[in-house]
Amino acid sequence: MLQQTQVATVIPYYNKWMAKFPTIRDLAASDIETVNSLWKGLGYYSRAARLLSGAQKAVKELHGRLPDNAKDMEAEIPGVGRYSAGAICSIAYNQCVPVLDGNVHRLLSRFTALHAQPKSKRTLDILWAGAESFIEQSKRPGDINQALIELGSTVCTVRDPVCSDCPLRLWCKGYQKTQPNASHPSAVDADIEDLCLVCDPMPSDEDDGSVTIYPMKTARKKPREELDSVNVIEWRSINNGDRWFLLVRRPQGGLLAGLHEFPTVPNLTGAKASSSDMAKVPYRLLQELLMHPPHSLHSEKEPSKKPTNSNPSYHVPKITHVTPAGDVVHVFSHIKKTYRVQWVLLEGEGDEPPQLRPAVSPDQGARENGNCVKNPKGKQRPSKRSEVSEAEVNPIPQTLSVQWVPLTQVEDTNIGTGVLKVWKLVEKLWTITR
Repeated sequence: MLQQTQVATVIPYYNKWMAKFPTIRDLAASDIETVNSLWKGLGYYSRAARLLSGAQKAVKELHGRLPDNAKDMEAEIPGVGRYSAGAICSIAYNQCVPVLDGNVHRLLSRFTALHAQPKSKRTLDILWAGAESFIEQSKRPGDINQALIELGSTVCTVRDPVCSDCPLRLWCKGYQKTQPNASHPSAVDADIEDLCLVCDPMPSDEDDGSVTIYPMKTARKKPREELDSVNVIEWRSINNGDRWFLLVRRPQGGLLAGLHEFPTVPNLTGAKASSSDMAKVPYRLLQELLMHPPHSLHSEKEPSKKPTNSNPSYHVPKITHVTPAGDVVHVFSHIKKTYRVQWVLLEGEGDEPPQLRPAVSPDQGARENGNCVKNPKGKQRPSKRSEVSEAEVNPIPQTLSVQWVPLTQVEDTNIGTGVLKVWKLVEKLWTITR
């Protein structure tokens, strides 16, 4: 939870999590929907999914206990890397294994005066070796590792480090090199054996007399920009006025794993990003998502023929309008998303929303026949293979589930911050159109 998130923000989440899952078996018996609901607002949802899968593997295959050494833990538990394995095994099992998080990375870069590419293998090898030297043959490696993390977090901070309070100050090469009376021999005058083959030259404009010149600054990679068409599809009954909204759940891997979103066509470019093409998107989406989708855009002017089936669920709905709502910009760590939002009003007869086509995960695609999905009342129905061509009905990736959600429950569903922004934007349209 603390990855990319401040302690003050994490505390209430942690308390709720532990109240819900006091043991690893409680977590393993849960599901991704429950886990994501407790994680909602923390971001990086793949972390929550890995906690769940790790707990399930430990209970199913390891008798409910995590491995007692870092090597096996890293190899056997999903989502556990070298840092997590070192932290857990040094603290819980008193194993002499190091940790290297962002705080310790910064601390040891200054302690060794290492001015090198921060993420290069050579740099990381040096820093891991340095971290290991602190806990070799220690009787309390967990305490030392926690102390290094805390020292980097509270004293050896990114900006304005408090070197006067640092217990490592007397041995810190970075501190010694940045003192006013420190000598700075040139490369020509220095002994060849003292030259570092890892460090990059120190730019003169970086020498500000502070240890903050370490670690080496690198240019932050600009996030790539993408444009998505987000369609808030509402079904409204002409009989009773009930309002339902269509949500799909993202796959378990990748960005916003397992969360719900409005039907979306990602990464549009060129002609596909034009306003005229955007208006056609809902028709293509509904071809994929509904068992009985509305007529295509070019046939909207033609008289509609009611299906012969007398079941109200089979009445073909009609798109009454597609209203642009504007753009929502949402920035992830590596992607700047622009959500181009439109509100799609779908109207039809009957008391229930239109039946949904069964949505399957990629590994289930070959087994589509025989799958069952639930309609809004919870009744199972057999899947039916669509007669529409694959090229026509695949504007969005296959999703794990599709569902109609009542108006009053949309915000309570497991949706991310960006989707919530989209929802709030569309809500403004209702005020205008009333």
